[in-house]
Amino acid sequence: MRSHVLFISGRSGVGKSTAALALHERLIGEELHHAVIEGDYLDLAHPAPHLAFPEAELAERNLAAMWSAYRSLGYRRLIYTNTAAVLSLPGLVTAMGDSPLVTAVLLRSSDSHTGSRLARRNHGAVDPATLARSGAMADRLDGEAPTCVRRIDTDGLTPAGVAATLFALTGWAEDSPATGAR
Repeated sequence: MRSHVLFISGRSGVGKSTAALALHERLIGEELHHAVIEGDYLDLAHPAPHLAFPEAELAERNLAAMWSAYRSLGYRRLIYTNTAAVLSLPGLVTAMGDSPLVTAVLLRSSDSHTGSRLARRNHGAVDPATLARSGAMADRLDGEAPTCVRRIDTDGLTPAGVAATLFALTGWAEDSPATGAR
């Protein structure tokens, strides 16, 4: 069976991790084997390796190692979250090493919704500079993401609603033993 990766990207505070967790819970309910990798942690260090040592491609190397380990155990579905994954799809796909099917999404939200989410996550007020950086990244992602990337506006959606949309986009429901399909 060919691997299938769902790349979830978006600005800080858009709900990437929350959506991935909601989708994870849904896939458990559907009895679908899968892995979740938080890509933002694959090269979390100081100084930032992607800036200090861009030629090292540390995130891609770490993804290759992790996915190889999952593949050796029989996993074929991957949910990968990362702020800017949609801007580096070819390198990430190559790092997986098995020519996966790719579904790429860009989660989007307004400044007011993002500010509320960041405030909840940070247990209080949001630094205006943080929200401004998040907004600048949102503009960059929307402007530079390839046309193959599906854009999902999350304002007004619950995490389960976002997960349902992601689930539908992947086509994984067709593989679900829970629904009798296969």
